Amino acid sequence: MEVHFAPETEKKLKDLAAQSGRGSDELAEDAMAGYFEEVAQTREMLNSRYDDLKSGRVKPIPGDEIEAHFREKSAAAQPVRDSNQLPSFRGGPERWPQMW
Repeated sequence: MEVHFAPETEKKLKDLAAQSGRGSDELAEDAMAGYFEEVAQTREMLNSRYDDLKSGRVKPIPGDEIEAHFREKSAAAQPVRDSNQLPSFRGGPERWPQMW
């Protein structure tokens, strides 16, 4: 079988082959084998999760609940700012520090 890569991908493959001392054919075959194994594992996991949902062993969580959970988690992780630590700029822009 002959496989064609984009020039950038082919260059990366050749560079890696030179660095590792392995043939580019061997590296490409290993990469594809690893990719197919990962796809098979992902498919197995998704099928298992779907079966769990379908059987009722697991209940789905509504999207708005997930969004609210992550918004709360993100807000809790934000550092609390003390208003005394914030700079106070009185007057108009002409009195602001020359940062902008």
